[in-house]
Order: sequence, then C-alpha cells, then structure tokens
Amino acid sequence: MSFNSLGLSDALLKAVSKQGYTTPSPIQQKAIPLILERKDVLASAQTGTGKTAGFTLPMLQILSQGQQLRHRPIRALVLTPTRELAAQVYDNVKEYSAFLDIRSTVIFGGVNQRPQVATLRNGVDVLIATPGRLLDLHNQKLLSLANVEILVLDEADRMLDMGFLRDIKKIMSIMPAKRQNLLFSATFSKDIKALANDILHHPILVEATPENSTVDAIDQKVYRVAKGLKSDLLVKLISDGNWEQVLVFTRTKHGANKLTKKLISSNISAMAIHGNKSQGARTKALDGFKKGTTRVLVATDIAARGLDIPLLPHVVNYELPNISEDYVHRIGRTGRAGASGEAVSLVSADETSFLRDIEKLVGQRIPSEIIEGFEPDPNASTEPFKPGQGRQRNANPRNSNTNKPKSGNANRNRNNRNKRPNRHNDRKE
Repeated sequence: MSFNSLGLSDALLKAVSKQGYTTPSPIQQKAIPLILERKDVLASAQTGTGKTAGFTLPMLQILSQGQQLRHRPIRALVLTPTRELAAQVYDNVKEYSAFLDIRSTVIFGGVNQRPQVATLRNGVDVLIATPGRLLDLHNQKLLSLANVEILVLDEADRMLDMGFLRDIKKIMSIMPAKRQNLLFSATFSKDIKALANDILHHPILVEATPENSTVDAIDQKVYRVAKGLKSDLLVKLISDGNWEQVLVFTRTKHGANKLTKKLISSNISAMAIHGNKSQGARTKALDGFKKGTTRVLVATDIAARGLDIPLLPHVVNYELPNISEDYVHRIGRTGRAGASGEAVSLVSADETSFLRDIEKLVGQRIPSEIIEGFEPDPNASTEPFKPGQGRQRNANPRNSNTNKPKSGNANRNRNNRNKRPNRHNDRKE
C-alpha cells in the first residue's frame, strides 16, 4: 500500500514524498481513512509507530478543505503531555503543511509567553500545546478555543499519569461540543477507556500492534546487583562495552541528577532531562545526545516520553518502573526501523516483584546474570518500593548509618520527601 491510496491531497502527498516516506505504517493505513471520514478515533499506538503523521496528515487535509476564516481562529488543537513531544508534533505539522495555506504554532511552559502570544494574535489554524500553558493563556484571555473543529489527545495515558485529567476536562468545557475527537494512547487502561467514554462519540477502535508487544530485535538482559553498587556497575558497563549513546531511566528527578553527577565524575559525559529542568536545558541535553557530544542521557519516564532518537543502541533501566507497561515504552526506544538494540536492567532485591510483573507482561523470562564484584546483597529486603511511600528501610545496606541513628519517623519522613513515585514528579508542563 502507498500513501496515494489513502485519499490524501496532492499537496500532502508532495510533502510526504519530500520527507522520504513511500509506504504508510500500519497505524497510518488504519487511522488516516477513518479520520478523513470525520470519525472519532481511539487509537493504540506507541512512540515510533508513525502515529503523529497518522493524525496530522488527515487533520491538515480536513482543515485545508474547510472554510478559511478571515482572522484564522484555532480550528485544530493537539494536546501533548510534555514540551518535547509538543515541539516534535509542531515540527511534523510544519513539514506536512509545507504546500498548504495552513498556519500553526506550539505553546508550552518553561519559556517566555510573549513570543507565543504574538504568534497567536496573528492567527493560527493549528495549535499544539501542553495543558498547563494552554489554560494559563486562556485564563489571561489571550486565546480562544471557540472555533475548534478537531481535538487530538496525544499520549493520553501519559497525560493521565501526570495528573492532567482535571486540566483536560477544563479544556473540554471551553470548546464547542460538536467537534471531531482523536485519542492516541500506548495502552488502553481502565482510566483511558473512561476518558474516551467522556470525550469520544461512537469512536472507531484502531490498534497498530498487539497491546504491550515488544520489539523482537531488542536484546533484553538483567543484571542482579546490590542497590548501592548500581552506579558503579553502570560505569563499568558503559566503559567496558564502549557504549557511545546510552539512554538511562531513573524513577525520580533527584535520582537522575545524582546519577548524572556520578557519571561525569567517572569521565563519562552525561546530562539529565526531567521536569525540573528549564526548557533550554532540556533542549540542550537532547541536542547534545543526538549529536553525540553527550554520551549518556539520564531521564525520567515522563520527560523522555515522545523523544524521537533514531537508531538508539542502548537503553538502561537503572531502576525498574513500578508500572510494567512503562518498561515496554522504555525499551521500545531501541531496536527501531529494523536495527538491533540492547535493553539492560539493573535489578536490586526490592525490585524483584517488578521484574516478575514485567516478565509476565512481555511473556518471557529475561536472561539474568551477576558480575563478580557487584553481587546482590543476600540480606536485602525483597519488599518492593510502593508509590506514595518511601523505600523500605534496610533495602540498601549502604544507606544505613549506625553512627548517626535516626528515629523511625525521621527516616520515613525523609524518604517520603525524596522518593515520590515517578508518575507525579514531572507534573507541571
């Protein structure tokens, strides 16, 4: 099948050809015709499946065929959970609308709003936005959603994880009730289905790949290790393996910063990317990683969601996610486009149950080994870290300090401050 058979206009086909694409991906083949028919669509598609073009191309065609209003009000709104994903979608919209009379812009927090407001005042047809900045500008009466014809929720599952449900509902209330709705999510959780019921009208369900499937080209491996030895083991793996481009996942922002400092002190160039970083710092870190000047990018799940890093050879789970599906999202960033990739997980005793859940989800036992000198602590507790609570006491023997005793309450309070669950850490976009 070619793009010519999907019902797209010559202008869009020319733009697609200019980008070097000839054959649509499965999600594009299924979604584009339905969207062109003005159907509401609920699509399961992970990053790297071509989903952005799957909704961008038909959206642009519908807008180009509609009536062009004099003042160019916002006619299509694309909501994304993170700044990086918003910028990426905006780039795609610009590329695919190169031969159309369509104006677009992107707005997100962390940067000065004035240039964004100036562009909005000139009129745009397509707005790509993160929920926080969108509501902020709307509350200042600097934009209107009264003419929105098409709404896209991209990576809706991650938006719910980040706590954006209330914002999404507010945004729904300030748009016309009659509109086309497109919801894209990597998973169809109970919460996603509830959101779809609230937003979509008789939606068509589209699945590009079996839910939670993994990429066959990825070589998955587990290293059992004492928690306090994880950073040293990571340094050894990167150095001995001469790994030149490594994406490392931590559970928290604090953990990402701490690990980055450790890598740098070991003469391994590294930068962290998470919600507390300014937009300039996040852009710099990603650019350096893509160009090869930064060897290791340390990221939280939310900050890394939507990052487009082609031919990434190594992904490391420095800490296993407590949500099994996030493991699939993480390792799916390598082994793309037919290339081989390696996904390594450093697993301590308190992550044992997380590993079991992941193996159950992917339907296989992941090969495990122990490296001499980095053996797991036989006395460590296997009781897991629980979202909303601190780490279990004595799970990491290196964290205990017999010279400075603390009360049980003090330990718990300190841990609760520093070890918040990852899904809420990067809430504000």
